Amino acid sequence: MTDAPTVIRTKRDGGRLADAEIDWVVDAYTRGDVGDEQMAALLMAIFLRGMDAAEIARWTAAMIGSGTRFDFTDLRRDGRPLSLVDKHSTGGVGDKITIVLVPVIVACGGAVPQASGRGLGHTGGTLDKLEAIPGFSGELTLDRIRDQLTRVGAAIFAAGELAPADRKLYALRDITATVDSLPLIASSIMSKKLAEGTGSLVLDVKVGSGAFLSDPADAAALAATMVDLGAGYGVPTRALLTDMSNPLGRTAGNALEVAESLDVLAGGGPPDIVELTLALAGEMLTLAGIDGRDPADTLADGSAMDAFRAMVSAQGGDLDAGLPTATVTETVTAAGGGVMGDIDAHAVGMAVWRLGAGRTVAGQRVQAGAGIEIHRRPGEPVTAGQPLFTLHTDTPERLPAALAELDGAWSIGATRPPVRPLILGRVPR
Repeated sequence: MTDAPTVIRTKRDGGRLADAEIDWVVDAYTRGDVGDEQMAALLMAIFLRGMDAAEIARWTAAMIGSGTRFDFTDLRRDGRPLSLVDKHSTGGVGDKITIVLVPVIVACGGAVPQASGRGLGHTGGTLDKLEAIPGFSGELTLDRIRDQLTRVGAAIFAAGELAPADRKLYALRDITATVDSLPLIASSIMSKKLAEGTGSLVLDVKVGSGAFLSDPADAAALAATMVDLGAGYGVPTRALLTDMSNPLGRTAGNALEVAESLDVLAGGGPPDIVELTLALAGEMLTLAGIDGRDPADTLADGSAMDAFRAMVSAQGGDLDAGLPTATVTETVTAAGGGVMGDIDAHAVGMAVWRLGAGRTVAGQRVQAGAGIEIHRRPGEPVTAGQPLFTLHTDTPERLPAALAELDGAWSIGATRPPVRPLILGRVPR
């Protein structure tokens, strides 16, 4: 007879969990027979002791098996099967790529069924960002997802029926300092992605201070683990390793990132957002076997913006109503001139979390307008008195803690910092 203390003790002491133990504990936690305090202890044991490849695969399978697995292979658009492809990021600071990338793929002829998450730790969540749009909802039924994929070409939705075990574990990891664990990251991502019904998958695996895994070797191992999990389920999967030492773009925070995404969809926006969007789009289109349009053309001619507006409208959103703004701002200015150095992405993410864009307890409501504007990017010239960061929040008492997170996270020097490539590698090569 399996019980929670035995499972916890096995992993605490460095042992390997048997398939039956994994199946039992995931199912029992999903049903509520294992409490949060017991699962928190097991998560910490996994965080400290790790899992081997077979354990990760079984844990992933158990989470997939806790819910339903969508199948969209019967769907047609203009009489042809949908070319289903999705992308997932392991989480970064200022990472609003999904918001731009999904409509780009739709404008190129693909269809994207994307199960997305909310903020986790110091990183933002796509659903939190999109739900800053008045009326937008990620809570979609399967029938609505199917209809939207056929009519619009994309749906970005809460996992809901998909891997309900992961939904509970995701929220628990967020508040128990067990987020940045390779087995838990891999199984969390792939359980949702393998259950959501996509035909192929591209992963954006972040590396650097703002990523859950800052060591390139660990990130490469995570990418390989997830690619193998995808292959095991017959879903062609590849991964890009991308830099997350500095925040992406010039904003971090829910509504702020949506506004910046709209700039990119209008043909502008920060170069790094455009570069990464187009790189991932190229991988997705190749993997899905979609030929024809250059993804860059969809940003230039407005077709990606049209696709985004159609998706937002289908999910109840009203872009014309305007995005929410915070009631309080504070700006950090430069004491002297020079060149902006690197900006610690993790510190920015923590500051944004302190401002109210993230959660301190599971289920907590986030502030749509909270976040940070980054006025000077690494390598850009700075003059004395020039704005560097603007902090946004509805709760001014949060400002001191957020400013403390930023203290020491940036510098102004006499020379430009080394330029890092945005794309660091690919799995498989």
